[in-house]
Amino acid sequence: MAANAGSMFQYWKRFDLQQLQKELDVTATQLANRQDESEQSRKKLIDLSREFKKNTPEDLRKQVAPLLKSFQGEIDALSKRSKEAEAAFLNVYKKIIDVPDPVPVLELAQQLQLKLQRMHDIETENTKLRETLEDYNKEFAEVKNQEVTIKALKEKIREYEQSLKNQAENLAQEKQLQLHNDYAELFDLKTKYDEESTAKYEQSEEVASHSNLEAELRAKERETAQLVEDVQRLQASLTKLRETTSSQISQLEQQLNSKSEVLKERLQKSCDSSKPLEVLLLERNRSLQSESAALRIANTELSGRYSELQVEFAAAVRTSAEQKELILKLEYDLSTVQAMSSLPRPDADGSEVSNMGNIPEPIKEASATFIGSGVSAQPELPQGQMDSLLSIISSQRERFRSRNQELEAESRSMQQTMQALQNELDSLRADNIKLYEKIKFLQSYPGRAGGSDDTVMRYSSQYEERLDPFASFSKRERQRRYLSLSPWDKATLGLGRVILSNKMARTIAFFYTLFLHCLVFLVLYKTAWSESIGRDCSAFCAKKYADHLHRFHENDPNL
Repeated sequence: MAANAGSMFQYWKRFDLQQLQKELDVTATQLANRQDESEQSRKKLIDLSREFKKNTPEDLRKQVAPLLKSFQGEIDALSKRSKEAEAAFLNVYKKIIDVPDPVPVLELAQQLQLKLQRMHDIETENTKLRETLEDYNKEFAEVKNQEVTIKALKEKIREYEQSLKNQAENLAQEKQLQLHNDYAELFDLKTKYDEESTAKYEQSEEVASHSNLEAELRAKERETAQLVEDVQRLQASLTKLRETTSSQISQLEQQLNSKSEVLKERLQKSCDSSKPLEVLLLERNRSLQSESAALRIANTELSGRYSELQVEFAAAVRTSAEQKELILKLEYDLSTVQAMSSLPRPDADGSEVSNMGNIPEPIKEASATFIGSGVSAQPELPQGQMDSLLSIISSQRERFRSRNQELEAESRSMQQTMQALQNELDSLRADNIKLYEKIKFLQSYPGRAGGSDDTVMRYSSQYEERLDPFASFSKRERQRRYLSLSPWDKATLGLGRVILSNKMARTIAFFYTLFLHCLVFLVLYKTAWSESIGRDCSAFCAKKYADHLHRFHENDPNL
């Protein structure tokens, strides 16, 4: 309704009824003057025609009479039409000249409607404010009991900090004990290894395994040192977290005390001040909400930090367990190496190594290079090593195959995407050329200046090429030549286009052609070989028959 009234007001304001009435007054005055002038000119024409009839010969009057009648009929028709138009104009003029201008009334109605809309908005806002005030009153009644909640949160934070501190200390002590035990085990293993390496230094087969074990021990020592650093770092982070938590708690307590004092002062001042109760309640509610949100955020941050520390401790525990398992495995390998010292040593490097099956798999893998170079006369590798190599090669082959399949799938998807994008680009280019054609059509009208936009000029060359008569003629000629081809020529041309446009089709066509050539060569070779064998057999049989005749039937008179 407001939009209709506004549009009517704008319409009548642009219509300008008063100006139209003034213009109609001027036009009516001009029409009245022209009517008087036309009456006088009509009388003059009548007088002139009478004088013409008196002063003109009879034969000339007869010749001019039809022309005068036609002029008189046309003048009468024009006079009649002008009288009807003047009568219609005067009728419209009589109705419009006294019509009052509705613009002031419409303007007043629009102002009243705007005031009504403002009053409606004010009533809506007033209702919302009443509802908000009721909500604030309810929240203020609930906030009165938040001091007890804040105290409970303080106690909970203290208990939480104490439990976190105890758990961190317990975990740190356990980690330190585990590290001490690991150090002791590593020291014992290193002592055993040093003794065995000193006693078995002359055995060249075990030097490589000992060096590998020593490297593993060094790696384990480095990992243990890394674990110690991680534990120290975790302890430092726990200490820092405790300090940060205590400082945050003290700051929160100070803020709570200061804000409570400020609120008390405000409440005391509000008794004598002129502020309304609703404003005081709103300020009190906002301050309490901000305090509660700050405490909630601090509690959430502490909980998140505690969960992160728990995750780090769990990772450290898992790493320590893995290191312990590796140390046990290393100790087992060392005991196996020690047991190998009692095995009989071969007489020479070229003798058969028949006891390789007793060596464990880690020692085999560690000393594979040395054994391969030292016992080159061995006829074949051990079965376990062959199985491990085969499993490694097969797993690597499967990985490469899966990766190749993934790359082929990605390549196919990329080709499909590129094809779709190319099709979309072609359609967009065609649409842009059509739009440029419409722009050229609109610019062909007089009074429209041609734009020199880069986007428009980009497609002008393509549009001109499409309108090029030589290009259209060449396209028509190609189409005519294609239609005049025989069906097998069309099939050959289509097959060639399909093969040349696709990589897979080109590969298949190449291997198919190669296979056909090989098949033809094989068939020709087999045919030639068969004919050669037949000729050789015929010659051999003829020779044998001739020898037989010469040997056994030489004196036969019948032959």
